[in-house]
Amino acid sequence: MTSKQLVPRQDATAPAAEGAGAARTDQLSTHGLDLRYGDRVVVGGLDLVLPGGAVTAIVGPNACGKSTLLRALTRLLTPAGGTVALDGTDIHRMPARALARRMGLLPQQPVTPEAITVEALVRLGRYPHQRLLSPWSKADQAAVESALERTGTTALRELPVDQLSGGQRQRAWIALALAQDTDLLLLDEPTTFLDLRHQLDVLDLVAELHAEAGRTVVMVLHDLGQAARYADHLVVLKDGALAAAGAPADVLDADLVREVFDVDCRVIPDPETGTPLVVPKTRAARQKPSA
Repeated sequence: MTSKQLVPRQDATAPAAEGAGAARTDQLSTHGLDLRYGDRVVVGGLDLVLPGGAVTAIVGPNACGKSTLLRALTRLLTPAGGTVALDGTDIHRMPARALARRMGLLPQQPVTPEAITVEALVRLGRYPHQRLLSPWSKADQAAVESALERTGTTALRELPVDQLSGGQRQRAWIALALAQDTDLLLLDEPTTFLDLRHQLDVLDLVAELHAEAGRTVVMVLHDLGQAARYADHLVVLKDGALAAAGAPADVLDADLVREVFDVDCRVIPDPETGTPLVVPKTRAARQKPSA
């Protein structure tokens, strides 16, 4: 049976005004965004607003364009068409160092420099703030110490990163992103390869960073329940197009999950938070004939 065509659900947040006079809100937006790998279109004609001062989770099936979109939002991937704007300014028109002072990134499966210690890795986060021939400052060291403390990696500072567990290594990379001291933080699948405890540790840290400093956070997640619990704003992609966007309680329902993920489910209130919780139906329940 052919699935019905999804009509994107998007909240009414408008893009920031174009031009240098626009107020700084740390709002990312895309306009007619086309992303390709060779001749293959991954994201096509995407118009999207990611609200500033909020935690946004990008979700969707495998190969729907989530990580590709995040790469474009951080200028790691050049669009084949359209634009990505930060507070109304095309990010490809911004100096690289200026953009790095505003945007911190945790990439998917980052490559660790050989034999580098945790502290040396985190110190790399201060590069955007360095000037030619300028000495390492007290402010730089304070940012590193704060990042180590916030991620619980202070005791690991002298250890080589390649000797850490998966959870420890992920926290070290998050510390690097925090050391950049940006108001906008983008995380590509920050919970991948982590056990449940460390997944929750990472997401709790994201929530704390947002609550304490009002940081804008954009992260790619796979778990819909975690996305609904920790995000203020949900972006749902399917086949490189926008399926829905808005508050999790407004967009996440059984019809959406069926259309986007091809999964029959119930969506119920999370008993801990009241946020939407997806409960997939068992095979027996799916095969049971309707009354």
